[in-house]
Amino acid sequence: MRPGRSMEFLRQLDLVNPETLDLPIHLIGCGGIGSFAALALAKMGAQRLHLYDPDAIEEHNLPNQLFRLRDVGRLKVEALREILEEFAGAPVEGVPIEVEAQRMTGIVIAAVDTMRARKAIWQRSIRYRAGVLRYLDARMGAEVARIYAVNPTDPDDVRLYEKTLYGDEEAEVFPCTAAAISYSGFAIASLIGNLVKRLATGEDLPREILLDLKTLTLLTSSGDRC
Repeated sequence: MRPGRSMEFLRQLDLVNPETLDLPIHLIGCGGIGSFAALALAKMGAQRLHLYDPDAIEEHNLPNQLFRLRDVGRLKVEALREILEEFAGAPVEGVPIEVEAQRMTGIVIAAVDTMRARKAIWQRSIRYRAGVLRYLDARMGAEVARIYAVNPTDPDDVRLYEKTLYGDEEAEVFPCTAAAISYSGFAIASLIGNLVKRLATGEDLPREILLDLKTLTLLTSSGDRC
């Protein structure tokens, strides 16, 4: 973006005004879900976007993550921050760490790739933290994506969400040649953007979204189960 240029959001103002997105958004994990979600949020006008990921970019990340060929070897948060500044002029903080009991406020999005990491984030940074408006846990495998939208101070939400925190040994394992593809990342990023928009504008949120791109099925649940 050239000096003096800024994003013009006229075409989305009746959907969400960027002024309503002036709240902390913490995105944990900048890979197959997080990198695309970060771009969607920046393009929507997110004002206070914080990125967390300790990893560096490897060659096998390039087909299904929002990185350039020249980014191989760089830290994901550094490369992604640069990309977002170029694409959206967005103010972004990149922190190259694994989240472990950091204090979080606003909206927290987990886009990590292990259940161990999800449990640690939930137990140490999210559970019953009044400052967290909503916790979005995004999970993806091949062509199937699932997002949980959790109010961490609601005992019912806590109880239902914790039923989904199984161990890594119970997770479905995909062959390395069928584990990820770019359009799945783009699709789940659009759902994350929609949920953030709903939070910012005071709309209702489903507790769970299930997207199956193989069968072209989208299901939501706001009932008594996750």
